[in-house]
Amino acid sequence: MKAAKLRELSAAEVEQQCSDMQRELRALNIRKSAGQVEQPSRIRSLRRDIARAMTIAREQKSQRG
Repeated sequence: MKAAKLRELSAAEVEQQCSDMQRELRALNIRKSAGQVEQPSRIRSLRRDIARAMTIAREQKSQRG
């Protein structure tokens, strides 16, 4: 997900997106260990999206106070 789209969301929605992506990453890592991942590049992009979401959540938190 692009940073611009994440910045449009509220803080709670960003946190929800982050937790959803983390859940998906855990599932992909489990499937990877079993050798059943169709798109290994999805793991890398998810890790980056999670980091992006966490950064934006931290920015929003610091702007609030």
